[in-house]
Order: sequence, then structure tokens, then C-alpha cells
Amino acid sequence: MAEQTIDDLLRIMATLRNPQHGCPWDVQQTFDTIAPYTLEEAYEVADAIDRKDFADLRDELGDLLLQVVFHARMAEELGRFSFADVVEAICTKMIRRHPHVFADEKIADAQAQTAAWEEHKRREREQRADGDTSVLAGISRGLPEWQRALKLQKRAATVGFDWATAEPVLDKLREEVDEVRAELAEGADRARLQDEIGDVLFVGVNLARLTNVDYSAALRGANAKFERRFRRMEALAAADGCTLDGLSLAEQDAYWDRAKAEEKL
Repeated sequence: MAEQTIDDLLRIMATLRNPQHGCPWDVQQTFDTIAPYTLEEAYEVADAIDRKDFADLRDELGDLLLQVVFHARMAEELGRFSFADVVEAICTKMIRRHPHVFADEKIADAQAQTAAWEEHKRREREQRADGDTSVLAGISRGLPEWQRALKLQKRAATVGFDWATAEPVLDKLREEVDEVRAELAEGADRARLQDEIGDVLFVGVNLARLTNVDYSAALRGANAKFERRFRRMEALAAADGCTLDGLSLAEQDAYWDRAKAEEKL
């Protein structure tokens, strides 16, 4: 079988989008309907990396590439831009943002490169015609909210609006949790609780950032731990001839403690 190329993939997508002879599902898609799939595929790439499953990573990267091709094809049909324009734009951007590689600028280390990268992005934002000159300009609203929180915090830190260490963040976290407790004690409505719990989550992202912990990886690990222990609870209950839904919370907690204790052996 002949080796497939990006041109083959572009032709496949064009065929799928053909109004007369293509796939009815592909033909009816729009940017809005495809966007959730794009996000899903990006997360599946991250999951394959987390599991160190390189065969799966190859396939998931292909799925993610298909999303790029899909969006580019729809844009080309509207006369906006083509896949070639996407490639041209990213190549130009990467060369422009790496003058220490493609020109004569000198960068001492990775930390200096990160600062230079942000400075390049800042200058690019200033050149845009939308007039938004805020330090926070250009942070996508389409990001998962935890990731947007992280970017907002990092951007604010570039002008010195930041804690120097994690210890004050712990104090702030305690303060925000206490405010949630107060709202609960006063019978606060859902909107007030949402506001206060949002503050707790925002500070949690900040704590992860200042301790150099990947918030996403930490939450992914917590999810995996919870799932592992909960499944073990179910197995322990089944071995005793019962199911969790027939037990009190105290009885369920006893199985949870058993599942935790097994992991420490």
C-alpha cells in the first residue's frame, strides 16, 4: 500500500464535504458543531501521552490533525483561507518568535526564551486593530476554565501582580473556604455559592501554579485515584454479598477506608 500524505488527507476531506457525493454527516457540519470534537480530540491526545501509549498517540494525533483539516476545508469553502494558509501562518509565526534560532538574537536559556516568547506575543497583541491593550488581552474564552484561570494568573504575573511563594496562597485558600462556610451557614442562594466556590477553585489553580504542579495532571491523578478506590469499594462490597447502593454512608465509608488501606500495604 502506497504511503499516504497530507495531500491525500486533504483530498479525502474535500470528498467527504462534497455536497453531491460526500458523506451527509460531514457535509452538514459547521465550525460550531465540529469545535467540541476538536477539544475532545486534543484531550484524547493528552490522555494517550499520560498513559505513555504511543500506538494510541499516533492514532489520536491523526484524529487531531483531521480536525485541523476539517476546519480548514470549511474555511476554504467560504473563501476565507485554506490549509496552505494555515501552514504558512504557523511557519511564519514560529520563525518570527524564534529569532535566536532563525536570526541573530541571543537567548541564554529556556527561562529567557519563555520571557522573550511572551514579549513577542505582547508586541503582536499591540499591533492588532481591536484596540485591547490590556495585559490580559487575547486569552481565549474557549479554553477550559481552569486553563483560562492559569493563563490569566500567568499574564498578571508578568507585571508583578503575583505572590512570591505558595504560603500566602494557602492563607488565601483558607480565607475563601471560610467564606463558603459562611455562605452555607447563612443559607446563601446558588448564585452566591457559585461565586464563592469559584474563588476557591481559582485560588486552587494559583496554588498549583506557584508550587510548579500541573493542575490538569493533579486533577487527572485525583480522578484516577478516586475511580480506582471506588471500583475497589464495589469489589469489596460484592465479595461480602452486597452492593453500595444498599448501604448507609457510614458503611460505604468503611469500604472506602479498606480500599485506601490496601493501597498502603
